[in-house]
Amino acid sequence: MIVELGHFALILALMVALVQATLPLWGAQRGDARLMALAGPAAGLQLVLVAASFAALTWAFVVSDFSLAVVVSNSHTLKPMLYKVSGVWGNHEGSLLLWVLILAIYGAAVAAFGGGLPARLKARVLAVQGLIGVAFLLFLLLTSNPFWRLALPPLDGQDLNPLLQDPGLAFHPPFLYLGYVGLSMAFSFAVAALIEGRVDAAWGRWVRPWTLAAWVFLTIGIALGSWWAYYELGWGGFWFWDPVENASFMPWLLAAALLHSSIVVEKRESLKAWTILLAIMAFGFSLIGTFIVRSGVITSVHAFANDPERGVFILMILGLFTGGALILFALRAGALEARGVFSLVSRESALVANNILLSVAAFVVFIGTIWPLVGTMLLGRDLSVGEPFFNAAFTPFMVGLALILPVGAMLAWKRGSVERSMRSLIPALVLALALGALGFAMQTGRSALGPVGLALGAWVVFGALTDLWARTGREGVGVRLARMTRLPRADWGKATAHLGLGVTIFAVAAMMAWKLEDIRVVQEGETFPLGAYDVRLDKVEEVAGPNYTSTMATMTVTRGGALVAVLNPEKRIYPVAQMPTTEAAIDYGFLRDIYLVLGDRQQSGGWAVRSYIEPFANWLWAGCILMALGGVLSLTDRRYRVAAGARRMPAGVPAE
Repeated sequence: MIVELGHFALILALMVALVQATLPLWGAQRGDARLMALAGPAAGLQLVLVAASFAALTWAFVVSDFSLAVVVSNSHTLKPMLYKVSGVWGNHEGSLLLWVLILAIYGAAVAAFGGGLPARLKARVLAVQGLIGVAFLLFLLLTSNPFWRLALPPLDGQDLNPLLQDPGLAFHPPFLYLGYVGLSMAFSFAVAALIEGRVDAAWGRWVRPWTLAAWVFLTIGIALGSWWAYYELGWGGFWFWDPVENASFMPWLLAAALLHSSIVVEKRESLKAWTILLAIMAFGFSLIGTFIVRSGVITSVHAFANDPERGVFILMILGLFTGGALILFALRAGALEARGVFSLVSRESALVANNILLSVAAFVVFIGTIWPLVGTMLLGRDLSVGEPFFNAAFTPFMVGLALILPVGAMLAWKRGSVERSMRSLIPALVLALALGALGFAMQTGRSALGPVGLALGAWVVFGALTDLWARTGREGVGVRLARMTRLPRADWGKATAHLGLGVTIFAVAAMMAWKLEDIRVVQEGETFPLGAYDVRLDKVEEVAGPNYTSTMATMTVTRGGALVAVLNPEKRIYPVAQMPTTEAAIDYGFLRDIYLVLGDRQQSGGWAVRSYIEPFANWLWAGCILMALGGVLSLTDRRYRVAAGARRMPAGVPAE
């Protein structure tokens, strides 16, 4: 009964979404306040219905209702409760329902908190959001119905993919979807502005909080996915330029560019057309990511759907929204005339450079991701684009971004002076170069990547701190420290996010340049060196888990005879799914991680063991946390929550 109610609620949600997508849009065109007023209640009702449907599917997973095909394919009675719940979105159908739920949440949030928006703009934004909801609800009901019943339910299920039975990956998809779908709000604001033919400073202020929220969620989601890949896949790395990893990274880069370009729209009413285009493309790349994950056209360890027919449906959605928005953009481009003018040396120019670097970097990642598909379709050859290409093609843009970021952040609007900005940044530059020189002096026989990454990261970090300090005036230190506590949260948020970027740049360079790796066959009781440490394989035994069997090693790590850690790397077999997984054992440290992976038993009686020392690994996750925290701090600034330039109209009178 509950399952049928969930299915019925989903059908009702489609009908409500149709109303939300049509009547308010028609009302905005005619100036009919009553039709425009339907948008808010429709968005709220759609959320209630989709939430009820999602709750019904969750109930089916929790109680192991094997009359549903999706529960049979992705659950099992012996599975821990956490993974029963995460199994709801650990598959194509359930994850698509989660996507629609988050889409409805964003629409309802605009309805609830968009009181400062002009009535016509609000109605059009919610109508576009409703139209996106119609497309995905149709996709869900016609091709991916999570409530599909089986005539003869089995006694038990086939279990969830063992790779997904992990706490990190249980929370990774919801955060990613909050980011992916959050960019639909920027898209809806862009299309609504194109329909009205007006983009101004107020529009730039309205679109920023939604873009910032999406960027924060994407940052957290990508960090969780990277952390999962680091400790779960046992490959000893944090990023593999996998197509699905790239699918989330491209919208993140474009969202970062959109955030910075919307500042120029708000402050100077420039870059209007470019900002609208970025909003369209950011959501477009979110849809491209959805296509990559679900169509199966590109092989990935992360993809959980392989259905070309569903891929065609997603391509139709991509073509409808991205193509339609770009046509509208071409028709309205003449109305997006920039008002503000600025010199070549100015804050605006620095933000333009920021946008170019981020956008081209996203395009490079896109080319590398789809090139194997292009090679297969057009050249008839199986091509592979791996880490060397991405590292060589992507890194220069990030180096350029790191170099200009501290200087650009301190330039004046309209007309600035590089010399004046650099005078304030001299201490930061000296410290960065000194740290880079120290790193170069301490390493022997290694590439310059580590020291250069250290210098660039320090330059960004000290530059962000200098920018924050410069905002406190020129009085004494005590007065400036007191004034720093009263700075707007948006200033603190910007500095924290930039600081996090600097830490991340350093951590990535350090892990790539200073990583130690050892692969060997080890007998039980044997000790082998790993950098400054000694590792002993004490024993290997069979252990029974709740829904798996494990071959677990006990390995002791010492340094100079002193105990450092006792680690237990595993190789697990999930009997229901008949899939093996590798569970790395990691001793986390402030300056390094000791990373051990147990391989297969060899004919000699020993065990294959892969060992790594990962320098500054935790700094990578700390940098991501700081970037996300910076976004959250900015969102708590009251200026982000109050629409600039909003005109309060008498009841019943629509804003022009």
